[in-house]
Amino acid sequence: MKIKAQIPNLFTMLNLFCGCVAVVMVADFRFDLAFYFVCLGIFFDFFDGFFARKFGVAGPLGVQLDSLADIVTSGVVPGYVMVYLLSGHYEHAPIEGYLPYLGFVITLGACYRLAKFNIDTRQSDSFIGLPTPANALFVTSLPLVIVYGQDTFIADMLLNQWVLLGLTLLSAYVMNAEIPLFSLKIKNFSFDKYKLQLFFLGLSVVLIVTLQFLAVPLIILLYVLLSVINNVLSKKVS
Repeated sequence: MKIKAQIPNLFTMLNLFCGCVAVVMVADFRFDLAFYFVCLGIFFDFFDGFFARKFGVAGPLGVQLDSLADIVTSGVVPGYVMVYLLSGHYEHAPIEGYLPYLGFVITLGACYRLAKFNIDTRQSDSFIGLPTPANALFVTSLPLVIVYGQDTFIADMLLNQWVLLGLTLLSAYVMNAEIPLFSLKIKNFSFDKYKLQLFFLGLSVVLIVTLQFLAVPLIILLYVLLSVINNVLSKKVS
């Protein structure tokens, strides 16, 4: 067994490990650490594909491992976070009623998205529907916006169960919707070719510097919105 062939799988396992730790952090109501471990897992998730392509060792085993790891890091963790958000608890307390468990609709949506992605040949260079890692960042950042954000209006909105239920359903839908999203892969520096990507990345940096945790969900929403606008404009041009 060639060691080189196992390097991408090692990064996939590191992604899974981070997802497992993030689950424990959510259970311990340490939402900040859960968010950071999700970020770290997504970092490893990027590099498993990078090394698989670089070493020419991409194969069906790696594809399956990647999805199995992602269902934990980008499926179970955000669903678990939403369960607690819907319960209104930010400290150890029993979950009351059945409504909070609807947060796992996000997990179901992520699972369906990952299975569909594995057999969809259209998504090699760009995405159709929001990728599960981006959705995980969106959901796991919400409790940090509530706790650390300075905008009380937004925090109050995110404490409303009906708003959270709406976000849950929207999250599961957008992951599986037939919405083409522009690729963030910049293969060569061409401002004219990648002006949308460069604008998005520049604006994202500005948002992170100025808004901190609140920037994360806004960046994900901006990504989807810009993609929809770009799709409409592209159709008009063609």
